[in-house]
Amino acid sequence: MNLAVIGTGYVGLVTGTCFSEMGHDVTCVDIDEAKVEGLNKGVIPIYEPGLDEMVATNVEQGRLSFTTDMKKAVEEALFAFIAVGTPPLEDGTADLHYVLSVARSIGEHMNGYRIAVTKSTVPVGTAEKVRCAIQEALDERGVDHQFDVVSNPEFLREGSAIDDFMDPDRIVIGCEDPRTLALMKELYDSFAGDGHPIIAMSTTSSEMTKYAANSMLAAKISFMNEVSAICERVGADVEDVRLGIGADNRIGYQFINPGIGYGGSCFPKDVKALISTAKSVGHTPVLLDAIEAVNEYQKRTLFAKVSNYYDGDVTGKTFAIWGLSFKPETDDTREAPALVIIDALLNAGAKVQAYDPKGMEETKIHLGDREGLEYATSNYKALEGCDALLLVTEWSYFRNPDFHRMKTLLKEPVVFDGRNVYSPESMKLFGFDYFAVGREPVLAYSGKE
Repeated sequence: MNLAVIGTGYVGLVTGTCFSEMGHDVTCVDIDEAKVEGLNKGVIPIYEPGLDEMVATNVEQGRLSFTTDMKKAVEEALFAFIAVGTPPLEDGTADLHYVLSVARSIGEHMNGYRIAVTKSTVPVGTAEKVRCAIQEALDERGVDHQFDVVSNPEFLREGSAIDDFMDPDRIVIGCEDPRTLALMKELYDSFAGDGHPIIAMSTTSSEMTKYAANSMLAAKISFMNEVSAICERVGADVEDVRLGIGADNRIGYQFINPGIGYGGSCFPKDVKALISTAKSVGHTPVLLDAIEAVNEYQKRTLFAKVSNYYDGDVTGKTFAIWGLSFKPETDDTREAPALVIIDALLNAGAKVQAYDPKGMEETKIHLGDREGLEYATSNYKALEGCDALLLVTEWSYFRNPDFHRMKTLLKEPVVFDGRNVYSPESMKLFGFDYFAVGREPVLAYSGKE
């Protein structure tokens, strides 16, 4: 089948590449000429494990191409996937400007039956707005081509997006027309199978499914972080509690790791958007509001531990930050806890030496050239002359460091672990003051009460 994928951001690029990997002919469209030129030369604008090799292979074999020519792409494709951004507006609602602009372009260029597929994460009711935008463009042209609009949300995790697309838990298709549903099932036939169901529903239910799924996962994270705060106050160990509740197969272990909050392009935006949707129909989303409030609070807990350790004054001190991206195996720093922590340290008069294997360039976009902020060339370089280390993102590189070397580089052996990566017993053995999330602190160096 011939596909046009409009938008070469994270979702669009992974979607187009994976479809081409399964033998479909895919044209990815973007208005950014420099980006398209780079993609045709093998320059991948995002970091996602395995994506660069897969793009190169499918471009070489002629199944995948990149262009700015929307007209040609739409004319030659049966499916037109809309995969452009839906950034949040000030009130939390999703900005549909780009989605509806693409929908209108589809109507302006289609020359026969087409299926417009919303892959972008969009609020309930967007499919109908897309339908109206396409029909309006057709009416202005004075033509009467048939078309349908499908909601087909993505469930991709940054860092494992290719595996998620190629081996999905489920494929959700929002569609009311039997012919269109049959074509969508044929398109996804290579990805479906035992244990990978295609779940058909209305476009409204499909749009709601995406927001509900991400909000449920965010709820698990915020719940465990709430529990960690209670554990610290009653003397329980949140890691023992996690093991105890995760063994219950009704709960499971996924998304119950305590930490310093979720970030990225999905959970924060989608929770806010669902809150906005609820309020727009007269419902007060008490639980969703709490999920967001806990997460915002949690992002500030690591700085609070630092401030408390230094009796409320970090002026003139220098802190190493390990990890800037919101999670490992991505360069995405949108809504990342690291941004909140660095901002708080700098505003309090401290200096920061930061390192991340992939996320430093993105961090510079968000924070700019802030005075007191430097970027190190390695995790150990970041430690040199620092008063303490803050571990913010649990990259595998940071899990088994040379603790003896760390002690020689730091002014004092003090670690604030926002992801509970290290064992308190080991940190005590190595002579560190160590602070984690939801666990008793280790004071092997200072002996502070």
